[in-house]
Amino acid sequence: MIPEASGRPPTPKHSGRPLRILVLNWQDLENPRSGGAEIHLHETFGRLARRGHEVVVLVSGWSGAASRVDADGLEIHRTGGRYTYSLAAPRYYRRHLSHRGFDVVVEDLNKVPVFARYWTRAPVVPLVHHLFGTTAFQEASVPVAAATWLLERPLPRVYGDATGVAVSESTRTDLARRGFDPSGFQVIPNGIDLEAFTPEPEGERYDEPSLLYLGRLKRYKGVELILQALARLREHHPRQPVRLRIAGRGDHEASLRDMVARLGLSDRVEFLGFVSEEDKLELFRRSWVHVLTSPNEGWGIANIEAAACGTPTVASDAPGLRESVRDGETGLLVPHGDVLALASALRGLLGDRSRVDTLGREARRFAEGFSWDASALRMEELLRRVVAASGGD
Repeated sequence: MIPEASGRPPTPKHSGRPLRILVLNWQDLENPRSGGAEIHLHETFGRLARRGHEVVVLVSGWSGAASRVDADGLEIHRTGGRYTYSLAAPRYYRRHLSHRGFDVVVEDLNKVPVFARYWTRAPVVPLVHHLFGTTAFQEASVPVAAATWLLERPLPRVYGDATGVAVSESTRTDLARRGFDPSGFQVIPNGIDLEAFTPEPEGERYDEPSLLYLGRLKRYKGVELILQALARLREHHPRQPVRLRIAGRGDHEASLRDMVARLGLSDRVEFLGFVSEEDKLELFRRSWVHVLTSPNEGWGIANIEAAACGTPTVASDAPGLRESVRDGETGLLVPHGDVLALASALRGLLGDRSRVDTLGREARRFAEGFSWDASALRMEELLRRVVAASGGD
């Protein structure tokens, strides 16, 4: 279920008149396929709602989903499905939301752009975690990947001159390569709940050297690289026991399980499936090393969650990830796809518990520079500037 605000400290009210904000995103946090973009939506715009702004969210639905819910101050509308949302959203808006007089529209360009500039009257602020480009073909079937790629192609023409938000400098650089004007995009990093994600009070970790992958089990996440590195460690350093815990679910799980069996790692790898927030916290706190080896992320929020829990990350030296891990300070970066380098980095940390703890302490200090409250305030400031520039405030 979507978490509510009960138990949180009161959120200060905004100064100035409340904004009427429409947020467009493929999914909401309650969607079974939700991920980092949906966490960002809920944490950022939920805070704006609690500051007194009117926030309406239009997302896709799924089998059995309610068409309307209220969560944490957000008024959530669901229309269409996973593959029909881009067609259903404009129709739903015209029928049910166009009379609301929104001051600003935030369109999350997350897999399924809906080109809101063509069918809404308010100024549109594009929000970009990362665009897939040709990497879509690594994950989806050819028809779906081709559709994703084709939908992204006109984005520079539609939003190239827009005032927008990128969640990392890597994302803004990528937008410039694609033809956007990067000066129009402000970098507002993801935040983290620093009161919820904290180090293990007693400083204890699992007795056995342990790795953690926590996230969706999708092909593009590169989890198989972790398995290949683990197999190499076992082959060349059989006396160094290592356990890998994989927490999450997704349509790539069956393939990963087959790989585990082929590599002879069944006694070393544990698939945990979906984990509760309590179990997630324990995994981040007690694991020796968190690993994320995808080729491209908007930010890599799991890296910061691990860091806040005092656990270093070994990650691909890839866009987004190189900003959420400081190489040699809060973890290690390795060339993406280089299994030998990944295995070497993991072996060096797993064989040196004191270094794990040193990196973990620095990782916590690094994570303390990010908070959802700060991200939400910066988002509010940007939206007010956009509304003022349009003559609406």
